[in-house]
Amino acid sequence: MFSRIAGTLLERDGEVVRLDAGGLTYDIVLPPSVAGKIDVAAGAPLTLEVYAQLQIDGNSGRYVFFGFTNTVEREFFEALISVAGVGPKAASRAFSAPMGRIARAIDAGDHVFLKTLPGIGQQKARDIVAKLQGKVGRFLLIQDAPPRPEAAAMPDFAAEALAVLLQLAYRRPEAETMITETLAAAPHVRDAETLLAEIYRQRNREGAAK
Repeated sequence: MFSRIAGTLLERDGEVVRLDAGGLTYDIVLPPSVAGKIDVAAGAPLTLEVYAQLQIDGNSGRYVFFGFTNTVEREFFEALISVAGVGPKAASRAFSAPMGRIARAIDAGDHVFLKTLPGIGQQKARDIVAKLQGKVGRFLLIQDAPPRPEAAAMPDFAAEALAVLLQLAYRRPEAETMITETLAAAPHVRDAETLLAEIYRQRNREGAAK
């Protein structure tokens, strides 16, 4: 099983990225703290370190891939799932806080902080500290994602246009990008109907230019 994937980002839906690699398309789950570090537009190259989990369902199985920006992040993930009762999905959710912050909590035996992580209660926090305390030195220096400026609130008519695009089977990230770019290019737009028409015109212009 491979441990790294390099390809072209096709689309992103929250914390799942879809990559085209050699003509094959892979869905890769990013832990929240990792997703915050990745700011890549659709069509751009993207390389991720990967942990693969085989999920068995009856007589069939499928792989679920978890992605990271470097091998140290993946190794921390693998260390966390070595704790009894912490599986890959639980570890991915637990990394909602910055990895460096979690490593410092483990090193300090901070059960109070650890049990605030999604899916990590009092007992799992104790188990994590018992298993990993004194073994997280390399993970203490993992860089946190830089803070992102808060997005401006979407006006009501833009939210209405977004709802229409979602009904038309556009994915939310793509629809939000189209709305943001169109409003930046046409700040005079003040209603959903005009906004949708302007999005259509811009997409036509882009298609004609290719």
